[in-house]
Amino acid sequence: MGRLFGTDGVRGLANAELTPELGIAIAASAAGVLAESDRSHRPVAVVARDPRVSGEMLEAAVTAGLTSAGADVLLAGVVPTPALAFLVQDLGADLGVMISASHNPMPDNGIKLFAAGGHKLADTVEDAIEARLHEPTSRPTGAHVGRVRDLADAGDRYLKHLLSSGTNGVSLAGLRVVVDCANGAASELAPRAYRDAGADVIAIHAEPDGVNINDGCGSTHLDKVSAAVREHGADLGIAHDGDADRCLAVDANGVTVDGDQIMAVLALAMRDSGELTDDTLVATVMSNLGLHLAMREAGITVRTTAVGDRYVLEELRSGGFALGGEQSGHVVLPAHATTGDGLLTALRLMARMAGTGRSLAELAGVLVALPQVLINVPVTDKAAVAASAEVRAAVAEVETELGDQGRVLLRPSGTEQLVRVMIEAPTTRMAQDSAERIAAVVAAAS
Repeated sequence: MGRLFGTDGVRGLANAELTPELGIAIAASAAGVLAESDRSHRPVAVVARDPRVSGEMLEAAVTAGLTSAGADVLLAGVVPTPALAFLVQDLGADLGVMISASHNPMPDNGIKLFAAGGHKLADTVEDAIEARLHEPTSRPTGAHVGRVRDLADAGDRYLKHLLSSGTNGVSLAGLRVVVDCANGAASELAPRAYRDAGADVIAIHAEPDGVNINDGCGSTHLDKVSAAVREHGADLGIAHDGDADRCLAVDANGVTVDGDQIMAVLALAMRDSGELTDDTLVATVMSNLGLHLAMREAGITVRTTAVGDRYVLEELRSGGFALGGEQSGHVVLPAHATTGDGLLTALRLMARMAGTGRSLAELAGVLVALPQVLINVPVTDKAAVAASAEVRAAVAEVETELGDQGRVLLRPSGTEQLVRVMIEAPTTRMAQDSAERIAAVVAAAS
């Protein structure tokens, strides 16, 4: 049996793989592990969800699991994942549970766990929770069973936090923005936040009905927000995913501005305001070489991590850095959020536009992305490929040819028998040819 926890919690087809029974068990186990270090008070958990139809079922299951372990539950309702993380910190809760499958299609769902302070869990803690699932436990009875109450002001608390930290006091008046809410958890709060900050807001895909989340919209379908920006003559478009922990953008011409470009814009803004600790940005190995070149030109150091926002978070916390993220649009500002926050990112991006009077296209133009080609090569043995002298030689040859004008990234898939060959080069033709050469050697070595 494989590990229960994936790269971002536990996910699966709701009511088939991710069942209510499993939800109860995970919640009870998490309450035991995350609250056992402090027995001086009754544990408190905050529970939230995105609007997908199975969320109501899993919310009930998770609540049952938590209360059966003696934890009191505060139900925050439908709010973004970063709102849940903020509420755990703001309320001094012992843990938080977000029921969401992020950008996945509606039939899926997931359980994301947060520890005290609103932080995602380390692998060791997830392993302890999983191990506890298979251990006998005693349950409280009588008055020691957990209680449940609604957290009626959950959204308002989060909005107040966003408005106090998102724009550095810069009004967004004069900016027109289209926001694609993906019919997800930010459908109410994102338009409110941007309007309250002064922007003229046009909201699309902001009418969740339980089944339309991420359905042809949001951050995985930027054509919709791009068309709306051009139609309404907006200054920019913002696209969130189902739980709004990420943000991608398009400029006034409908051209995509990805997470690398957003990080470049924010890094320069934070350098200018003195917020960028040690003039350092944290990104994953998947960020485009263009980001590294642009930051080097600006005197900003880029520290790289493995793929996954948890690794970015670990590096941010261990180094005390102020900005990090992924090309996919997960951006973290640790002074204001403990996880990726799409709404906070969007507010910061728009504040930079309003504060400088420059268009998003001009600001994002600081980064010239190198052509990037990715080939997924099916293999029978990832370990054998990694140890292959022929593969290492092919990689070294291409790296020599590219010099400092490109790079090679060879990465085994974490979940499949695939090796991912990614090449960045000065031209698309050069990147494609180099990727195909290495892919052929990888396939032969497997």
